[in-house]
Amino acid sequence: MQSGKIINDPVFGFINIPQGIIMEVVTHPMVQRLHRIKQLGLSSMVYPGAQHTRFQHSLGAFFLMTEAIHSLRNKGVEISDEEAESVKIAILLHDVGHGPFSHVLESTIAPGVHHEEISLLLMERMNQELGGRLDLAIRIYKDEYEKRFLHQLVSSQLDMDRLDYLRRDSFYTGVTEGNIGSARIIKMLDVKDDHLVVESKGIYSIENFLAARRLMYWQVYLHKTSVACEKMLINTLTRAKELAREGHELHVSPALHYFLYKDITREAFFNDKECLDIFTLLDDNDIWCALKAWTTHPDKVLSTLSRGLVNRRLFKVEISAHPFSREYKKEITERICATFGINKREARYLLCSVIHEKDMYSPFDDHIEILYNDGTTRDIAEASDMFNLSLLKKKVKKYYMCYQRM
Repeated sequence: MQSGKIINDPVFGFINIPQGIIMEVVTHPMVQRLHRIKQLGLSSMVYPGAQHTRFQHSLGAFFLMTEAIHSLRNKGVEISDEEAESVKIAILLHDVGHGPFSHVLESTIAPGVHHEEISLLLMERMNQELGGRLDLAIRIYKDEYEKRFLHQLVSSQLDMDRLDYLRRDSFYTGVTEGNIGSARIIKMLDVKDDHLVVESKGIYSIENFLAARRLMYWQVYLHKTSVACEKMLINTLTRAKELAREGHELHVSPALHYFLYKDITREAFFNDKECLDIFTLLDDNDIWCALKAWTTHPDKVLSTLSRGLVNRRLFKVEISAHPFSREYKKEITERICATFGINKREARYLLCSVIHEKDMYSPFDDHIEILYNDGTTRDIAEASDMFNLSLLKKKVKKYYMCYQRM
């Protein structure tokens, strides 16, 4: 490998960034922006150690991709130097389209635009700047390259993205149940009929991976306090956007001002160069600075929500296996109106109900195939002796009721 920079990662140790196009990608401003965006958004309200960034995650996924390529080549899988370099670039850039508190933005100031689509837009823009040297990386990312297993390494139910974020999020949150054996899984990877497979002796590592993923979702990503924080931020930005439309002046950065005071449609995002330019200027700092300024705003709803996020006075959360009744929602709404002296339309910002549904393994996504010594393969849902098919595919649904404490 060419000499370059060595980064000491607390999860995987030393990561070598070679000189050349990969170094140019890593040091590009669009990638460096990820330093200023936390990987887990507001989860640090629950797990204070969760301060790691999307840049760290991208580097970790790059490291695992490097390991996967080395392992597959040792098993005789043909991967050219150009293909290896391009699939590493694809995984480095897979999250470049994330904005601050990514899924919050997708629900508020950039509705209908998914971060994966923005990643592709930014990859294409970088490709123009770099003279077309990302052509193959983009084809792999879009699953338009002849070797489909390369795309699976970037995006599938067993991709390097998931292997890193489970291990990394487990490390920084201290939730040890998510500490998967990523090195073992990578050593067990192989390719059959242009499809990524796992050697049969690695089946227990896959079972652990699926169980860990389920635990991390309910214990970290969909923790009731994390859900409450996200809904508070969504409601705060939605209220701010409503006030902006009514002509109220809000103290915000120029980049956030653009998205609050303009109605950005999906079409505008894809066709207006200025829109994407300004999006790349947004990071977590824009949101936090605005929230701090809004704690004293005369609008009671905006200031209450902002103070709640800044000072960690978060929504109360109730969880149920069944939907909450209209009567119960009405009762809470009336109590909020009476407590804060606001009308029912304003009260809807201080109350919300959410449904989250998750399974361990989706049979409709790229399957995880187990490869046996005789050359046959079986889906993990059939091969596993720990999980039966119905348990793997079973969706767990939870109903959340989040509302302002009174």
